Amino acid sequence: MTDVEDKRAIRSAHEVLSWSRLGVEPALRGAVDRLPESMRIIAGYHFGWRDEHGQTTGANSGKAIRPALALLTAEAVGGVAAAAMSAAVAVELVHNFSLLHDDVMDHDTTRRHRPTAWSVFGINSAILAGDSMLMLALDVLADSGHPAAQQGTRMISGAVQALLDGQAADLAFEERGDVDLLECVRMAEGKTGALLGCACEIGALFGGGNPDQVAHLRGFGEALGLAFQFADDLLGIWGDPEVTGKPVFSDLRNRKKSLPVVAALNSGTEAGRELDGLYHSDHPLSADDLSRAADLVDLAGGRAWSQARADDLLAQARRHLAAADPTPRAAAELDAVAELASHRDH
Repeated sequence: MTDVEDKRAIRSAHEVLSWSRLGVEPALRGAVDRLPESMRIIAGYHFGWRDEHGQTTGANSGKAIRPALALLTAEAVGGVAAAAMSAAVAVELVHNFSLLHDDVMDHDTTRRHRPTAWSVFGINSAILAGDSMLMLALDVLADSGHPAAQQGTRMISGAVQALLDGQAADLAFEERGDVDLLECVRMAEGKTGALLGCACEIGALFGGGNPDQVAHLRGFGEALGLAFQFADDLLGIWGDPEVTGKPVFSDLRNRKKSLPVVAALNSGTEAGRELDGLYHSDHPLSADDLSRAADLVDLAGGRAWSQARADDLLAQARRHLAAADPTPRAAAELDAVAELASHRDH
């Protein structure tokens, strides 16, 4: 194959994500079909496959970034994507377990342009469905027959523990007025960075990568995960509801201590002090309050700082990717996915 032909064969980030969704969904559906009926109905609704009555729908099932990373990193170390299919399914189940629980804890009523599972089936049922999906992820790895299944299970377990620790910190921040930037970044490293790092690590492992490659690809995923969280937090304030699937200013309405907000609160500026007053007021924030809060985060530098950090983290991720000595096509496609994930439309 010539260099020109190689370049033509490289897919865009959107093409990669479409490939990931189409490739993983049959295996993901097959895994979910193994759940008890009570859990299967809720999981099917959450993934967008079915409505609340169990009827087939064509709703959005998510971006499939984590499965794409698992499949691509298997190829990056010289393996084939199919070798990491069980790993891709497992990380997507873990991710969606966390989303089910996040929606309950954040009281979010909309996800992917639909009512959240807890708002349809109840809080307790949504929590149980999330637990069931987490256990299913471990079952998928155990049943894979892959020689590295046990090691992969430990990777998943470690990532989940980091994710839970990050989520606990995120919840604690809501009750505090003194959150500093360093601990906010550490929270995001656990809540988001750990699972993206795991997706890349386990994909490389199942693809047959050597220890150095596995370590560097984990570093790639962790840096990308933190950049992804910066981008997500920007979307949580300024994102178009048509893109996010959530109401405008959703994070501000919940008074979340997201990265740009904490940067603004710690800026020492007049805008930061005014934002602090809004965030710690006793009354619900009106539409005008929310619009003003968004302006204050921007004026205090939280928006620009977050965008700059996303840029820095993308550069760090690219250094890890290069150090893993990846195959050229997979490297180009991983780079494209990283660019998309860390610089989504704000």
